[in-house]
Amino acid sequence: MLSAYAITLLLTFKLAAVTTALLLIAGVPLARLLASMRSPLKPVFETLIAMPMVLPPSVIGFYLLVAFSPQSGLGKFLESAANLRLIFSFEGLVVASFIYSLPFLVRPIQAGFEALPPSLSEASFTLGKSRMRTFFSVLLPNVTPAILSGGVLAFAHTIGEFGIVLMIGGNIPGKTRVASIAVYDEVEALHYGNANDYALTLLVISFVILLAVSIVNRRRTRLA
Repeated sequence: MLSAYAITLLLTFKLAAVTTALLLIAGVPLARLLASMRSPLKPVFETLIAMPMVLPPSVIGFYLLVAFSPQSGLGKFLESAANLRLIFSFEGLVVASFIYSLPFLVRPIQAGFEALPPSLSEASFTLGKSRMRTFFSVLLPNVTPAILSGGVLAFAHTIGEFGIVLMIGGNIPGKTRVASIAVYDEVEALHYGNANDYALTLLVISFVILLAVSIVNRRRTRLA
C-alpha cells in the first residue's frame, strides 16, 4: 500500500502531466494563431492570455470557484449535462491549472513561431504543400526547442501551484492534496521533517528537469 507521501507526489505529477498534455494540444495551435494574427485586436487576446502571469492566484481561484460552483449557471450545466462537478475534484484542478499555466506555454512558443522567416512557409506553399502539411512538416520542427521550453515551464509551474489549487480543490488526501498543499499543511502542523521531504523532492525534480532542457537546447544550438 502506498504511503501518503507517495500518493501526494503521484497526484502532483499526474496533475502536471495531464495539464501539460492538454496545454500542448491546445496551446501550440493557439500560439501559431497569435503569431500569424494581424488583427488590431491581437494585443487584447495576448493580454487576456497573459493575465494569469500577473494576477494573484487567489483572484483567479476566486472567480473559478464562483464559476464552477453548483449554484452558478456553468456549474449547474456541467453537473446536469455531464455529471461533472469541478469544485473539490481532480478535474477541477486540471481546468484551473490549464488556465493558470496557459501563458507559460503559449508565450515562448509564440515567440518561436514569430522568429521563423516567412520564406519558410512561402517555399512550402510553392512546392504545393497545404497549410496543414506546412504547419506539421515545416513549421513545427523548427520551433521544437520553443515547444520543449514551453512544455517544461508549464509542467514546472503546475507542480508549484498553491493558491489556485487550494481554492478549487481544497486539501483532500488522495484526491486534491498536491505536494505544494502538503508542504503548507505539514508546516502548519509543525511537522518540518515531512514538509522538507515534499519540498526537497520538488526542488530536486524541478532542478533536474530544467537542467535537462537547458542541456538539450544548448546542444541543438551548437548543431544548428
